[in-house]
Amino acid sequence: MPAGLAAGGSECWRLRAGRSLAVCASTLLCSRPVEGSVFMETSHCPGLLSLLQCWALPWWPPVTMGVPVFILAGLLVHFVFLASIFDIYFSSPLVHGMTPQQTPLPPPAKRLVLFVADGLRADSLFELNSNNTPQAPYLRAILENNGSWGISHTRVPTESRPGHVALIAGFYEDVSAVAKGWKENPVEFDSVFNESKHTWSWGSPDILPMFAKGATGDHVYTFCYTAESEDFGAQDAAELDTWVFDHVKSFFNSSRSNQTLFSALNEEKVVLFLHLLGIDTNGHAHRPYSKEYKENIRKVDEGVEEIVSMLESFYGNDGKTAYILTSDHGMTDWGSHGAGHPSETLTPLIAWGAGVNYPQEVTSQLFEDNFLKEWKLENLKRMDVNQADIAPLMASLIGVPFPLNSVGTLPLEYLNNSDHFKAESMFTNAVQVLEQFKVKMSQKKRTTLSFLFTPFKPLSDSEQINFLKKARLYIQQQKYSEAVSLCKTLINLALEGLSYYHTYDRLFLGLSIAVSFVGWTTYVILVIIKTHTNLIKAAQINNKESTGPLYSFMFAGMIIAFFLLIQASPWTYYVYCLLPVPIWYAVVRELHVIQDLAANLWSLPVGHSVGFLLICILGIELLVFSFFYRSTLTVGLLVFAGWPVITQMWVQAKRTTLIWTLLCVFLAVFPLMPVVGREPNIPLVIVAGLTTLLISCFSLASFSRSENKYRGKEDLKVYFYQMFSIALSTYVVSSTHNSLKNKQGLPVFNQIVSWMTLASSSALPLLSPTLLFQRLFSILLSLMATYLLLSTGYEALFPLVLSGLMLVWIQMEQEALQHYGLSLRSKLAVFNFAYATDITQFRQLHLDDIRRSFFFVFFIVTAFFGTGNIASVNSFDPASVYCFLTVFSPFMMGGLLLLKVVIPFVLVSCAFEAVQVTTQLSSKSLFLIVLVISDIMALHFFFLVKDYGSWLDIGTSISHYVLVMSLTIFMMLMNGLAQLLTTKRLELSRRTKHHSM
Repeated sequence: MPAGLAAGGSECWRLRAGRSLAVCASTLLCSRPVEGSVFMETSHCPGLLSLLQCWALPWWPPVTMGVPVFILAGLLVHFVFLASIFDIYFSSPLVHGMTPQQTPLPPPAKRLVLFVADGLRADSLFELNSNNTPQAPYLRAILENNGSWGISHTRVPTESRPGHVALIAGFYEDVSAVAKGWKENPVEFDSVFNESKHTWSWGSPDILPMFAKGATGDHVYTFCYTAESEDFGAQDAAELDTWVFDHVKSFFNSSRSNQTLFSALNEEKVVLFLHLLGIDTNGHAHRPYSKEYKENIRKVDEGVEEIVSMLESFYGNDGKTAYILTSDHGMTDWGSHGAGHPSETLTPLIAWGAGVNYPQEVTSQLFEDNFLKEWKLENLKRMDVNQADIAPLMASLIGVPFPLNSVGTLPLEYLNNSDHFKAESMFTNAVQVLEQFKVKMSQKKRTTLSFLFTPFKPLSDSEQINFLKKARLYIQQQKYSEAVSLCKTLINLALEGLSYYHTYDRLFLGLSIAVSFVGWTTYVILVIIKTHTNLIKAAQINNKESTGPLYSFMFAGMIIAFFLLIQASPWTYYVYCLLPVPIWYAVVRELHVIQDLAANLWSLPVGHSVGFLLICILGIELLVFSFFYRSTLTVGLLVFAGWPVITQMWVQAKRTTLIWTLLCVFLAVFPLMPVVGREPNIPLVIVAGLTTLLISCFSLASFSRSENKYRGKEDLKVYFYQMFSIALSTYVVSSTHNSLKNKQGLPVFNQIVSWMTLASSSALPLLSPTLLFQRLFSILLSLMATYLLLSTGYEALFPLVLSGLMLVWIQMEQEALQHYGLSLRSKLAVFNFAYATDITQFRQLHLDDIRRSFFFVFFIVTAFFGTGNIASVNSFDPASVYCFLTVFSPFMMGGLLLLKVVIPFVLVSCAFEAVQVTTQLSSKSLFLIVLVISDIMALHFFFLVKDYGSWLDIGTSISHYVLVMSLTIFMMLMNGLAQLLTTKRLELSRRTKHHSM
């Protein structure tokens, strides 16, 4: 035992879970640190009680806390940072308590039929075929002769649930709602269906139930097919739409013999909703330019024609039926959706029937796009709307109250009615939106101190009254155009006011989180300096601290809590606003560390300090830019390729340097490739599988010639089984995609093999030897088998190149240690993960360790964006999971796609674990630097978050912050998983136990 530990007077405990750290109780719990010690786990120490008491208080633990406490504190802090963005930017906009508003004049229609062609792009419907014939002849004839048309602009995220909520309820659903439920209403909101007398709906079980369960009373009826019907591998997904059309016709035929149903169908304020999912399913499976997708549009066109003919016959051509056809979202060329590409946000809108305007001929139209000319519709007036505007349009046509939470503006151009009706409808729309504003304002006013409350001045109480009085007067004087103009102004102001009060606390909460961010990063830096470097004097560590700062921070915390209490703030506000108190208290306790560090840095040459600082800033900015431009990763990898030359390391390791440079260049190609999923290429997946098998054969031959030959047949069996899994996965990928291409569905054998491979991939590496290269290679083989099953193109080669670079990175770090004059205890070829590293082997940090940590963060980001498979929501390709399932299951598919993203993370994390142990660093010391780098990136993105500009810009800025925060939390978890995969070994019961070193 080192002398320092013996002097502590406490017993040290050693954990042997692989490469574990020795633990000193005096250092961690009794506040008697040892110079040069590291953070370690412990138990059975009298100081434990004092630590628990300290942790129980709302004040931050001291720098000398243990590893479990520090990890727990770090995870909690980062979860708060992550959750805060949803409270600040994604809190629910819904308010309750408004009075329903309804147009007082009789409506033009008794019933409304809503067709939603899920996943239908505007251009796919409106464009002409190569022979100048329309893709949907009936609907083309409608917009040319009977109705009005335009483009409905959707918002991000372009997914089915938010799209339908915007269409039917008139508001844009927030992200928190999606997190709370997929098929049901997570929050109470009003809709056109709820306000109707009766609503009958047919279609997907993923969409219809949420509007039925959100309705008051029992007047929204649903008819759904089974979830198993939504099969991407089915012979013809258009059957989903055929099912809807057939059941609607059967329903109306049966009503003739059911007097109750017949009477209900003939009442006023009736809605019929046909959700047509086939186009979306075919788009995912075959792409929007496929024959299947276009044929599905033709079938929908025919189905709509049949339904309209049947309804007109059923109702005796009474002219009281209004029809609307639109889509919830579009689709990219590669068959996905979710982001803000025009192909996803531009959806068709065609309306006809009772109360809808006839086609309006024009001589010219001004639009930024060139679609009118492409679609040969230049002479027919195009009337674009926001997706939420469709809800008030439907409500106006059948005379039901506007949905209470609607933020849509009634598109008057679609109405074929009197100017009086239009003015009254717009006035109703304005009062309905103003009601939300008034409720939101009263809520905020009630929870804010009167002397701190700042009202929305453009719409004060007196201004509201003036607007309403003036608009009503205009209507009475039959100045309908003036009334409409005034009402539109009132709606815009009310929407601005809603946004103002919705974001009222945003600056206050954002500053609290920013202050916590800076404090936490400062605190981690102090931990690094105090426990892993020699930059401060040991004598200063034991300085007795004053109780003054403690009382000051306690008083500040009580003031903040009292301030939040009297304002009836949500409990989350207490977390965000009180978090800076314990964090900065911990920082203030270590002022002497800051003072001593400043003195040491002042003694260094200014050029060295400034140069080092600039390199750090440049490196972090490079990482930040990679979130916006994937090609930035290519630049970084090319710089990495020249690193050995710059540092003169190539002189002592020419062969390793050459391999490093080549692999860096190879990996640099991937960020320049198209986003995964856009161009499937199964032959490349097969090439990746065969290449893996070839490398496996050479590697096994190399291992057998090494200093540590296998001591049993079980070791070879594990590798042979993994190679067999690679071969089987390669076959399954080829077989599955050929079967789906021939519309024969997913073979049961392939599905069983895929799930078995996935289940065994995490356990097989634990059966292999714990020698460094053998264990890392075993991890690669197991994960590669699963990754092949989830691949559709060139990305299958990515783990191979990445893993090769990681293995060379480990070797390069060994060369770097020798280059800087540090001795090594063992060769990499005989290094065993399973042997615990003695505490006396650990060294202090030096500047080159910052470079190692930066390499790790850069490789993690490269693993994240290298193939572009999560560069945006819409780049996910459902075809990636077809070896496992083809039936639509959002959570299962999402989990498999997440696994595909995680696999490169695991490879990088395991390599980083090897770098830590082979360079004689405790796992915590190097990871703390990683934490600082990632937190600085997260803070950077926090300041880049914005709530202005296009919805794509807003969504992108928030998603970047969420991604980098998730990465930070994920890297903490990956660190533990990497230790488990590299150090643990499962011993089979019949196996003779022995050490291999």
